[in-house]
Amino acid sequence: MIRILVLGSAAGGGVPQWNCHCPICQAARTGEVSPRTQSSIAVSSDGDTWFLLNASPDLRQQVTEQSALHPRRGVRHSPIGGVILTNADVDHIAGLLTTRESSPLNLWATPRILDTLSRNRIFDVLKPEYVTRLEMELDDPFPLVAPDGTDSGLVVTPFAVPGKVALYLEDEGSGNFGTVEEDTIGLHVAEPSSGKAFFHIPGCAAMPAPLQDRLRGAQLVLFDGTVWFDDEMARARAGQKTGTRMGHMFMSGPGGSMEAFSNLGVARKVYVHINNTNPVLFPRSQERARAESAGWEIAHDGMELLV
Repeated sequence: MIRILVLGSAAGGGVPQWNCHCPICQAARTGEVSPRTQSSIAVSSDGDTWFLLNASPDLRQQVTEQSALHPRRGVRHSPIGGVILTNADVDHIAGLLTTRESSPLNLWATPRILDTLSRNRIFDVLKPEYVTRLEMELDDPFPLVAPDGTDSGLVVTPFAVPGKVALYLEDEGSGNFGTVEEDTIGLHVAEPSSGKAFFHIPGCAAMPAPLQDRLRGAQLVLFDGTVWFDDEMARARAGQKTGTRMGHMFMSGPGGSMEAFSNLGVARKVYVHINNTNPVLFPRSQERARAESAGWEIAHDGMELLV
């Protein structure tokens, strides 16, 4: 059995965002909408050692709110054995700075993402005597192993998905908004002993046929739910960028992720990485009803999933 904890279910900035007065952020401050921290999940096969899929800027708060991640032995201890990164976006790597307190960790990322970390000296606070940086290659499965060498029983396969480079790496002059395969990835997490497995894809710009084929018949997929409409941020007067420009599929309508998944036979589908402008966050909205009628669940912080 694989146990999954949704530590953070929101896109960058969380819900409510610190400087946003949009209807959803207002509702989150009054309790009408559940507040959400930034995107991250934790996985475990034994409930003792956990591995983070992305390290949110809100990691300290997320660990505090999840008793399974609390220290249990001695003065310095953490049940978190490692972190796997799906891209170099701020909302997925900034939490690494929270892990600087001399605790052993394995850190897996693609060579391009590791290079991004190595070129930013602030991440030197992750001392090599505690944090081991490990390259993962696309479509090459690897076991999740704790720093003490204990095998978790879980195997991860990273694979490329359409996306774009992190915002702070964009080159406006050259129009370099695209991606190299290693910039944005999805993860297939499997427990070979039980045959259980799931996919985690918090960022995805499109659903080409090879990706559809990979996901077909999956037991569980946690998928990019950033925006409902492509031009949602403009509609909400919260920004001008479209979902496509940010490297995220929109949920609804022709070309949206709900349509793309409609014939894939995925047993359980959960939207994660949800933007503060997405009307699906309103529990009684038409958009929430449409998503749920299409078989989707809307992730919330603290959500627990078993595979």
